[in-house]
Amino acid sequence: MKRILRYLLYLILLVLIVFSGYALVSGKTYLFKAVYHNFADIDDYEVFANNTITTGEHQPWPLSASYNKVVMPADLHQLLEKIQSVAVVAIKHDSLLYEEYWDGYSDSSWSGSFSVAKSITSLLMGAALKDSSVASLQDPVGKYLPEFSQGEKAKVKIIDLLTMSSGTDFNEAYADPLSITTELYYGSDAYKTATGVNMSNQPGTLHRYKSGDTQLLGLLIEKATKKSLSAYAAEKLWHPIGAEHPALWSTDHTGGHIKAYCCFNTNARDFARIGQLMLDSGRWKGQEIINPDYYAKSVEPCMIPDDSGKPCDYYGYQWWIYPGQEKIFYARGILGQYIIVIPSKDLVLVRLGKKRGEREPATHSLEEVAGLVRWGMKL
Repeated sequence: MKRILRYLLYLILLVLIVFSGYALVSGKTYLFKAVYHNFADIDDYEVFANNTITTGEHQPWPLSASYNKVVMPADLHQLLEKIQSVAVVAIKHDSLLYEEYWDGYSDSSWSGSFSVAKSITSLLMGAALKDSSVASLQDPVGKYLPEFSQGEKAKVKIIDLLTMSSGTDFNEAYADPLSITTELYYGSDAYKTATGVNMSNQPGTLHRYKSGDTQLLGLLIEKATKKSLSAYAAEKLWHPIGAEHPALWSTDHTGGHIKAYCCFNTNARDFARIGQLMLDSGRWKGQEIINPDYYAKSVEPCMIPDDSGKPCDYYGYQWWIYPGQEKIFYARGILGQYIIVIPSKDLVLVRLGKKRGEREPATHSLEEVAGLVRWGMKL
C-alpha cells in the first residue's frame, strides 16, 4: 500500500511539473488561475481586477400598489430554489412589483452577469452610433482596430460583430482549459487574445455564437470613444437611468481592458433598469439613449444562417429572441442570469443565480426562462 501511495504521489508531482512547465514555456500562465478556480462563479469579481461604473442622481423604483402581494407559482418557485437562484425582480408599469432574494444576497449585492454583458455592450454600441463616435455599422472593424485592417479580416464589419457572424475562428469552448474562451476569461491581455483570431468563414454568412465577437466590439467602442467601456457605461447608462449602486466591470488586469463579453456586476434592481430602458425602446423617461432604428434591429432576428443551415430567428444585436408569436426578448448569462422584457405586459423580469435549468423542448428555451415568461404573461 505504501508503495502504491508513493507512486501516486510521484505521478501527481510529475503531472504538476509538466503542467507548470507547459504553462510557463508556452506563456499560458492564465492556466494556473483557471485550474485553481476550476469554473466560473457569480462572485468572480472578487478574483479579477475591476473598473467601477459610477452613479449619478439615484432614481428610486416606485413601489407598485401590489408590491410583493403577487404570488409566484409554486412549481416555478421550487425550480428557482433548486437551481440556486439568488434574486428575482419584477418591474411592471415602471414600478417594483415583486422581489425575492436567497443565500444572503440582497437588493445591493453584486452578482456577475456573464453574457448579459453582451447585451449591455450592444447598448453602448447604440450609444456610440447616436453620439457619432461610430459613423456606421457598415464601418470595417479595421477602421478602429488595426489588426483587422489587412487580408480577409479587413472584410469584417461592425454589423458582423453585433450579429455574431464575424467569420473568425474563435472557439466558444467552456470546458477546455486550453481554449481561447478560457484564455479570454482568465488571461491578462484581452486585446491580444481577441484580435489574434483568424478567419474561417466569410463575414456575414454564418451566425455562430462567439464571445470573441463581443470582446472585439467592446475594444472597438473604447477606441472610437477614447474612453474605457466602464467610463462610457457610466456616462451613457448608469447616470441617465439613475442606478442606485455603482457597478463593477471586470478587466483583464489592473488598468487593463474591460471584459466586454462578460463580467458586468451589479444587483437585480439595477439590472432591471437595463430591461426598462429596452422596454421603452431605448429611452429613459423620454431621453433617447439609443436611436429607434438601432433598438428595433437589436430585438429582431438577424436571420443569418447558423450551423444548422436555418436562418437564425433567435438572436438580434446581442439580444436573444424568445420563440413564439409574442414579442419577448432577453439578455442571458451562462449560469442563468436573465433580463427578460415582455412589452405587451409592460414588464421586466430579472433572475440571478448560480445554476441554470434544463432545456424545455416545448419552448426550445431553458425551463426557468419558460417558467418566468409564463408567470410574466399572467401578471
